[in-house]
Amino acid sequence: MDLNGRVALITGGKRIGLVVAEELAKRGMDVALAYARSREEAEAAGALVRANGRRTAVFRADLSGPEACLALVTSTVQELGRVDVLINMASVYKERPFDELRVADWNAAADVDLRAAFLCAQAAAPHMRKQGGGRIINFSDWLAKSGRPRYRGFLPYYVAKAGVIALTEALALELAADHILVNAIAPGPILAPPDTTDAEFRSVEQATPLGRWGGEIEIAKAILGLLDSDFITGETIRVDGGRHIR
Repeated sequence: MDLNGRVALITGGKRIGLVVAEELAKRGMDVALAYARSREEAEAAGALVRANGRRTAVFRADLSGPEACLALVTSTVQELGRVDVLINMASVYKERPFDELRVADWNAAADVDLRAAFLCAQAAAPHMRKQGGGRIINFSDWLAKSGRPRYRGFLPYYVAKAGVIALTEALALELAADHILVNAIAPGPILAPPDTTDAEFRSVEQATPLGRWGGEIEIAKAILGLLDSDFITGETIRVDGGRHIR
């Protein structure tokens, strides 16, 4: 896909999303960003897009509500004229022991990590279809792609991210005739959570065959690779430094 002059919508303009937005702008894309609570980070991402000479639009969207997904896509088209690429990065990642899990915890992960990806895709697909095609990139997790939960306390998150893989495959089949390619990224040790201790940081490095955290740019590179391809669809790609082989 020639990205110059096209429009991408990123749900989740924080941390990794900020770098992805900048790299897309460098390729000539206008970028819409959606955030739930991290307004400053989303605005910073928008500023980077503008600094690269491209248009941007930043929206607050609580994607746990189904109506917000359609409204977000509609607003993107109204502001930027079209939508060619949808990147579903919005996610709920919260640790809670199994015995303390509530229905609300389950719903929080399922609604944002899985259902919102489906609803945003459903809203964006008609616009892409009119334009002759497009790209949808979902976000899973290296553990879900590897088929092993491994860490206790993240049951709803793991199940939702496993569902994203199935969603990606099913959407790819549904939308192939419309030249809409659907793939997913399954990140591993890319960016340490803010509360990571030095010991935890080093432990992850030691457990990763490449011996380091990847950094946000590695996700941006994977996304650009999928956007450049015209023949990859229904795939979930791990970006984990080989973490899954240990």
